[in-house]
Amino acid sequence: MLQGLTGWHFLIILAVILLLFGAAKLPALAKSMGQSARVFKGEMKAMKDDDSSKGDATSATTVSSVDAPSTEVRTDAGGTAESKP
Repeated sequence: MLQGLTGWHFLIILAVILLLFGAAKLPALAKSMGQSARVFKGEMKAMKDDDSSKGDATSATTVSSVDAPSTEVRTDAGGTAESKP
């Protein structure tokens, strides 16, 4: 998409941006874009940390349920004559 662009093209694009926004507004625009990028990066890191912590909690729960089998005894399953009241 950008293969045919040369240095002159970028200078013309820069001049148009300068004319549209003005020299006074460009630093504020750059600062705003930088803050947005930082917020986006922080949110992506937080999502990645949440995903990894959920994965660790899920694997720990699965392992503990496998390690400790249920020892529930059913008393309504019949049994012997001695066990009935």
